[in-house]
Amino acid sequence: MPSRLEEHYKQKVVPALIAARGYKNPFEVPKLEKIVVSMGVSTATIKADKNAVEDAIKELTAITGQKPVLNKSKKNISNFNLRLGQEIGCRVTLRRVKMYEFLDRLVSSALPRIRDFRGLSVRSFDGRGSYTFGVNDQTIFPEIDLEKIKRPQGMHITIVTSAPTNEEARLLLEEMGMPFATRLKPHAAAK
Repeated sequence: MPSRLEEHYKQKVVPALIAARGYKNPFEVPKLEKIVVSMGVSTATIKADKNAVEDAIKELTAITGQKPVLNKSKKNISNFNLRLGQEIGCRVTLRRVKMYEFLDRLVSSALPRIRDFRGLSVRSFDGRGSYTFGVNDQTIFPEIDLEKIKRPQGMHITIVTSAPTNEEARLLLEEMGMPFATRLKPHAAAK
C-alpha cells in the first residue's frame, strides 16, 4: 500500500512540476531515489562506552524501521586513536515505501520539534540533485524514548533525487513539504 507522501507525489507534485517546469513527459519529472541516514560515533565516545555503536544501531533502527549496516574504519590514524577495521558508525539506505514514510515523518513531526528552527539551508545541494543536511540530536524523532538515551547523537541525512540540477531538486523537495529557509531581502528586514 502506498504511503501518504507517495500518493501526494503522484497526485499533486507531478502535475505541479509539469506546470512549473514545462516537462513534456511525466517520466521527466524528478523523483526521490533513496534516502541515506548515517550516524557516526567518535573514538572518544567508543573508548568511554564500549556499547556506543550498539546504542547507535538501536536508535537508528527505531528511527528508520530498518536495521543499519556497520561502518568500519578503512585505515589507521594514530592522532584519532583509530584502528583499521574499528566500528565507527552505522548507516541505512531507505528506498520505496520506507523512504516515503521516513520523509513524511521527518517533515511533519521531526523537523518542527527542533528548537528555534527557521528552515533548512538551500545551500546544501551537491549540484547533481542530492540534498544533505545534519541533525544534531536524535531526540527530535518521536520514536526515541528520552529516558533510554545515554548521550545526544547526531546524524546526516542525504536525500537523493533523479533531478539533474539543484533548482529542479529544490522544487521537488519544496513540493514534497521540505521546510527550506526563506531569506528576507535587506530592505524588507529593516522595516
